Amino acid sequence: MLDVPLDSWYAWLGLSLAGVALVGAASGLPTAPPPNATAAAETVDRVAATEYASTAEHPLDATAVKLETRRLALRNDAGTAHATFAFAPVTPVPVGDSPLRDVIHGAHPSAVFDSPAAFQQAVIDSRTRASNATWREVDRTLLVRKTTWEGVDVVLVDA
Repeated sequence: MLDVPLDSWYAWLGLSLAGVALVGAASGLPTAPPPNATAAAETVDRVAATEYASTAEHPLDATAVKLETRRLALRNDAGTAHATFAFAPVTPVPVGDSPLRDVIHGAHPSAVFDSPAAFQQAVIDSRTRASNATWREVDRTLLVRKTTWEGVDVVLVDA
C-alpha cells in the first residue's frame, strides 16, 4: 500500500474541486460579444445627416432593442450596449399597426396621411411615446428612412 501523507490527499482533492469550479465558471462566459450599438447609431446618423430623402438598413446582432429619440440600446445573451445619435431627435416607429410603419417601408406620407399636419402629429405622438420606450424583440434589421412632406422633415427608425 502507498504511504502517502494525508495532507497530499487533501491537496489533490482541493485542486480537483478548484479545476471543476474553473471549468464551470468558464462555461458560463458568453460566447459572443455584446451587440454593436455604435454601428447601428452611425447608420441612423448617416441617414439623418443627408440632405435628401434616403433609406438604410443595418443588420443587428441583438435579440432586443430599445429605441428612443436620442439613443438606442441593444441587448443579446452577451450583454447590453447603448449609443447616442449625433443627429437627433429621430422618430421611433411604434410597435403594432401605425401609419408611420407604412411610411418607413416606402409609402409617401401623402399616401398614408390626410395632411402634412396629420403627419406631423403622428411624428409628435410617436416621439412622446418613445420617452417611455421599453425593450422589444428585434427583427434582426434596423431600418432607417428620412423623408419630407411639405416642411415636415422626419427620420423614422424601426427594428
